[in-house]
Amino acid sequence: MLLDKNIPFKYVFGKIRLEVIIVGIYAAGIAVLYSNFHVTRISIPIAVPMILGTVISLLLGFRSNQAYDRWWEARIIWGAIVNDSRTFARQLLTFMQAREEQEEMNAFRSRLVRRQIAWTYCLGNSLRHNNPLDRCRHLLSEQEMGFISRYNNKPNALLELHGHDLKLAHEKGWINDFQQVELDETLSRLCDSMGKCERIKNTIFPATYSVYIHLSLMLFILLLPFGLIEFFGAAEVPLVIAIASSFLLIEKMAIHLQDPFENKPTDTPVTTIASNIERDLKQMMKDKELPEPVQVESFYLM
Repeated sequence: MLLDKNIPFKYVFGKIRLEVIIVGIYAAGIAVLYSNFHVTRISIPIAVPMILGTVISLLLGFRSNQAYDRWWEARIIWGAIVNDSRTFARQLLTFMQAREEQEEMNAFRSRLVRRQIAWTYCLGNSLRHNNPLDRCRHLLSEQEMGFISRYNNKPNALLELHGHDLKLAHEKGWINDFQQVELDETLSRLCDSMGKCERIKNTIFPATYSVYIHLSLMLFILLLPFGLIEFFGAAEVPLVIAIASSFLLIEKMAIHLQDPFENKPTDTPVTTIASNIERDLKQMMKDKELPEPVQVESFYLM
């Protein structure tokens, strides 16, 4: 996730560096040919590219809104994951009252809380197509690692382990029927959030829509020098570069926002969120081994 300050100029315009160079060469070539070769003195009314530019502006605005909606939905989903993870830990701590098996119960609750922390890291890594078990191996036992190794969807396997343990807690009498239902509803909400993230990840933004807008934008840039050359002469080169850059930047922004789990600076910061969940849940368990606070060393959080 990009922060609201310290975004370097190099990062912003580095996204369109190649396109700007090509546009600059093209605009300069048109200016040279127009000035030195009478046969190439072709100009068109400025209204023609301006009308096309207005249409493209509306289309880019619509696309940007749709891309931001996908990014914002992903952030809302991970906000729900934060809330449900805290709820799950709180329910485990408050539903299970002290009994003769206090030590066994504490180990049981600790195992589920640590597994829930591992689930958040595992889900984030899976969405980014990284190794799902990065950052969470130390949170899982050998038995748990062996169980989830048989599954392609590691986060779903961890939720299944949660379900088995809740059934075990009910059989041992640590939770009653009502409490089991409440805990199962929390797991269902976590599973629902996981499915929503997977839907965003696996649903590709309509390719034909992207191609049509891009082709229209290229046509606009191709026509723009011919609409400006008669009025501005060689000064049309920086004008074309400036106008084209603004359109290209908006297009690139939409492209990056439409995929919030691509391991890029514009991602939803799932690793940072998972780290905050780990801190909160370990504090609830009175665990002294807390993760280090996230240090902002750049212009984004992952």
